[in-house]
Amino acid sequence: MDTSYLLDPIQILHGPDRKVVTDAVLIINKNIQAFGEAARVQAKKHKIPATYAKHLLLAPCLVDPHSVLENHINDKVETISTLLLKAANAGYGQVALLPKSPTWRDKPECLYPLNGFNKDVLIHLWGSFSQKGEGKELSPHKDLLDYGAIGLADDNSAIPTELLRKGIMLNELQKKPLLVAPRDPSIQGYGIVREGVEALRSGWPLDPLASETVPLAILLELQKQYPELNLRLMNLSTADGVSMLASSPIRPLATVSWWHLVADQSLLTSTDIGIRVLPSLGNTKDREALKEGLRRGILTGISVNGIALDETETIKPVIERTPGLSGYHLVLPFLWQELIEKSQWSIEELWEAISFGPSKVLNLPKEKLNLFSNRWILFDPKKQWVQHTDLDSQLFGTASNQPWEDGEIIGQVIDCGLKS
Repeated sequence: MDTSYLLDPIQILHGPDRKVVTDAVLIINKNIQAFGEAARVQAKKHKIPATYAKHLLLAPCLVDPHSVLENHINDKVETISTLLLKAANAGYGQVALLPKSPTWRDKPECLYPLNGFNKDVLIHLWGSFSQKGEGKELSPHKDLLDYGAIGLADDNSAIPTELLRKGIMLNELQKKPLLVAPRDPSIQGYGIVREGVEALRSGWPLDPLASETVPLAILLELQKQYPELNLRLMNLSTADGVSMLASSPIRPLATVSWWHLVADQSLLTSTDIGIRVLPSLGNTKDREALKEGLRRGILTGISVNGIALDETETIKPVIERTPGLSGYHLVLPFLWQELIEKSQWSIEELWEAISFGPSKVLNLPKEKLNLFSNRWILFDPKKQWVQHTDLDSQLFGTASNQPWEDGEIIGQVIDCGLKS
């Protein structure tokens, strides 16, 4: 679309704790100039005709509380430049990156290379809780937080309890969030899907439920013992996990991966890209419990949890493949179809889960629409399109682990004020 237009009428969500309204908005050179009658008056002055856009939505930017970018300069699949471009095109105004990297972000100097990339898409960095993410020795927590880390995290599995307790008792977290994945790889073993009847019938290697519930019970007990701790649970994935969190007397904030809300074992085959993820995919009962937990506020926000992989990984047998998915541009369209069209969520509920909730996880102000700001996205929930990553690599990137390749998708971010 042109960079200057009057959308009248259009659906507008101004920010958190606001209702969607139908109104007019004037955007000039990517910046919001006015709403309502003031927009119409200024548009007439600038000779900008009105565009009927009642089916479109203007809303605040999305927020990703955690994803992975290992090599930000020289990676052949994903660099900081391509990540910024993909995030902006998908409406993501903030992305928080986990510490995993060849130069693991476990000391202040490892934060410097990415700190200079704060453009319109704000990049936040999780510092590593342990040295090299190995769970053996503590990293310098105070130094990492003093030099800009948004909080502390490790890899995608639970931190050893003894080390976790030691880090908490040192009290250097400065009220910043501590993000921990309730996943025990020693219990998971080689399992790639959550145990259950469907998984048994498929013949896939099984991931026991206990690989999530055992470390989750420990984390919830630690939260009870240290109520001042700003604990964050990373990517809950089971109905039992949601139930445990719901009954916890002190409930830490928790994220859920977008893919676990739109996919489960019953919807995928062994050849589908999305079958190999961490945490493992559950069954339909798990997916419905995650959706309900998110809607009720038991879970706080949706993560992209992106990791870009090349074809050398995705052509491997499923059990040997590095787990993970890529595809910022797919998140909002898939969630809109699953949560709004199929499950009758409101737009306000979806934005709480995909923007405002993730901001809570990061302890950051929530996104909202402001005059003279370019922090907005324009979403068309009815637009039909097909992604061809080989043809649209600038928009979608070259990662080969993007689900729904060559499939028809409904809904797309058609414009965004952010500059990548």
